[in-house]
Amino acid sequence: MRDVDALNAGYAGQLLEQYLENPSSVPPEWRALFERGNGDLATALPGLGKLLENRDGGNGHVAAPAQVAAETDDALLNAVAAAASLVRATRTHGHRAARLDPLGTEPSGDPSLEPERLGLTPELQQRVPASILRTYVEGTTLAEVLARLRETYSGTIAYEIEHIDDHDQRMWLREAIESGRYRRPLSDDEQRRLLARLAEVEGFEVFLRRTFLGQKQFSLEGLDLLVPMLDESIELAAADGVGQIVIGMAHRGRLNVLTHVVGRSYDQILREFEGERTIEAVTAYPEGGTGDVKYHLGMRSTRTTPSGDVGVTLMANPSHLEFVDPVAEGRTRAEQTDRTHPIALHDPSKALCILIHGDAAFPGEGIVAETLNLSDLPGYTTGGTLHLITNNQVGYTTDPAEGRSTFYSSDIAKGYDMPIVHVNADDPLAALSAVRLALAYRRRFGRDVIVDLVGYRRFGHNEQDEPAYTQPLMAARIADHPTVFAQFADQLVGDGVVTEAEVAELAEGVKKRLKAAHEQLKETFGQAIPAKSRDEIIPQAEQDEVDTDVPAERLRELNAQLIQVPEGFTVHPKLLKQLERRIAAIGEGTIDWGHAEALAFASLITEAVPIRLTGQDSERGTFAQRHLMLHDVRSGETYAPLQHLPGAGASFEVRNSPLSEAAALGFEYGYTTSAADTLVLWEAQYGDFVNAAQVIIDQFIVAGLSKWRQTSGITLLLPHGYEGSGPEHSRARLERFLQLAAQENITVVNPTTAAQYFHLLRRQALAHTGRPLIVMTPKALLRLRGAAARLEELSDGAFQHLIDDARGRHTAARRLVLCSGKLYYDIVGHELYDSAEHVAVARVEQLYPFPTPQAQQLLAGYEHLDEVVWAQEEPQNMGAWRTIRHRIEEVLPEGVTLRYVGRPWRASPSEGYPTAHLREQDRIVREALA
Repeated sequence: MRDVDALNAGYAGQLLEQYLENPSSVPPEWRALFERGNGDLATALPGLGKLLENRDGGNGHVAAPAQVAAETDDALLNAVAAAASLVRATRTHGHRAARLDPLGTEPSGDPSLEPERLGLTPELQQRVPASILRTYVEGTTLAEVLARLRETYSGTIAYEIEHIDDHDQRMWLREAIESGRYRRPLSDDEQRRLLARLAEVEGFEVFLRRTFLGQKQFSLEGLDLLVPMLDESIELAAADGVGQIVIGMAHRGRLNVLTHVVGRSYDQILREFEGERTIEAVTAYPEGGTGDVKYHLGMRSTRTTPSGDVGVTLMANPSHLEFVDPVAEGRTRAEQTDRTHPIALHDPSKALCILIHGDAAFPGEGIVAETLNLSDLPGYTTGGTLHLITNNQVGYTTDPAEGRSTFYSSDIAKGYDMPIVHVNADDPLAALSAVRLALAYRRRFGRDVIVDLVGYRRFGHNEQDEPAYTQPLMAARIADHPTVFAQFADQLVGDGVVTEAEVAELAEGVKKRLKAAHEQLKETFGQAIPAKSRDEIIPQAEQDEVDTDVPAERLRELNAQLIQVPEGFTVHPKLLKQLERRIAAIGEGTIDWGHAEALAFASLITEAVPIRLTGQDSERGTFAQRHLMLHDVRSGETYAPLQHLPGAGASFEVRNSPLSEAAALGFEYGYTTSAADTLVLWEAQYGDFVNAAQVIIDQFIVAGLSKWRQTSGITLLLPHGYEGSGPEHSRARLERFLQLAAQENITVVNPTTAAQYFHLLRRQALAHTGRPLIVMTPKALLRLRGAAARLEELSDGAFQHLIDDARGRHTAARRLVLCSGKLYYDIVGHELYDSAEHVAVARVEQLYPFPTPQAQQLLAGYEHLDEVVWAQEEPQNMGAWRTIRHRIEEVLPEGVTLRYVGRPWRASPSEGYPTAHLREQDRIVREALA
């Protein structure tokens, strides 16, 4: 820094004021000077210490340099900068000195927290005035302030907030933390209630472990405070006007949360345990359902709080740990959304999402990062999620050093600007204060918060494990470590809040209640289990009874409205021509795919059916076929005609999603579990990319009904069809959906015309069967004239499960080619097609549930068939062939053979070169026709 001596102390004082408020706001060379903590500051800034000490009434006005220059104390000036550096280090790195491990691990500390390294002797600490340090703790000198800052930032609770970019959030958090506003002491009655709750939590786990030896329960022991933290969260949320709480968690502690937070009775929990030994005790499942293990089940209930009743939902979850995260977020978003207006109204105060994570899974599973990325996106935010990391300091048998590359399991959240609170799971008051701070921050800023509850796992990954095999030292410490209930009880006895007799009575009372419930349950063995009241699930077949046609005149009205924009709104000239062409298309019978989709959406919205469509590039469409959101070429403003239709009785929402499949699809699935009235569609950029969300498909979409009786009407739009674009842009892994299809759990369709797509969308929206719809959507067919619809097909038609041969060669045909999707147009457009008079070509539009009656009727129309050929583009080990073959064989007339035509068995779906693709495609078509 040049000519520093020429700078007056007044200017330097202002810079230091700025630095103390926000270090990044001053030039780097000054920041370095303030942080050096040696004699440089005193040399560079004569009189600065006294200058700041003599501020006019603390209002920031500084005395003139001449007044104080003679009084300059170089050591004190040096201490000012060092003190500022120490305060900042305490806020930033104080957590490294915090005693967070209940098992007594010594904290690592940080050199920047040591006053001696900065030359801050005890004498200097007494001389530095607290007023210049801009802290919120009580004290008149640095020595007093530093002691309280250490209590605040390095006790049994610690904070990481200095990474947050937003200045207002950072300042609010500093004040809230340092003032102790949310660390209020509990009254005697509150302490007694908390002790009783801990008795229930511990007693429940102990009873299950001793009564059902060896059975898995995934005990909460070591993290018992999770339940009181959830209690506090629900009551605080209710006081803020929240009406719904949505909880997502894995199996650790799930039974305890189900019982004590959500309200599942002891009888129901015990019945599940007895079910493994006594078949008569098994909970009845719906016919054809499989059910699930007890520590995966969810539940909905109503909980009474001092502020009123609150709905509480614990989402069902498979063993895939964190994959419930986006599902819970999606359900929360649906609970927060009013869909009765043309534009969906989102109010985050209506519902709160609480996600409970494992310490190994939080950094280990990529779905967590994908979900965190949704937190502040307009189409996905839920106004702040409370994340609770149940940190038992081990992942199954893997130590933290082997399971993550970060110091804390929560470190990934720093990249998303989320405040992080670490708390010792043996300190009840600290744990509750962490929740209070978190929800106050959510209320103020509408953003996510992480609370890392650091505890331990008393009995291994499950009750059949021996933790000493792999963590012998930790297991030994845990065995000698008193529970949080015992510690808190001792504290309250010592404080005279309760007596030892009252503590014993609490523990014994829990044991008696559980034993009585168990005895009462055993008396019911052998008796018929009363039927449970269940929401009716509509059979798949009833969707075909829904009328999906729309009067022609109504379609013309909607068509005209869909190209109207506000006065002064300038649509891109090229796009404007495409939109205007849709007026003529109605009369010409050339309604293409995107046009038919827009008409279907418009008709549904005006029939009071809400619509939510999301996906990568879904506003425009990956192939520029949709354009539901228009952009003004001059101002950049946006306008969606579907959100401004006259007479619309429901909302239309279209969102470009982040570059995510697993979290984005899980979010929409979760949305459908609460919004059964809504047509929810998720679109993959290319169908192949859906395999990045395979866990959501396998564990939730196709199995949720059977495992948890959880319905979903989600629709997946997956661009599909071989066009020579290589292995990763050709297909939507059709065979996987067909392999997973059973008990009418999903509908799988590969439509070939815009009219079919129109009726399919309306059928899915109006039938309300609660079944996911998987649509193989086209790419090349989007603008193919042969796939376009006529107006009368929309106004008078319906969805057809199969489409017969267009030439009507029923008498002459000796071979019937059955195919699905785009390949049909390759066949009928081939040079051999016209001369192949002995060949008829029919399309199977709905692949599952297979339309057996319609297939029998179609085949009966061909009296002279010798063979049926199934033709597909995919390799023989992929596509529909291996799952649809037996369906076709069931309906084949006697004497008719079935043959396969397509690519041979392959490891990769398609050729990587256009020329090779064309050659293979031509071979398939020739073999089908020749």
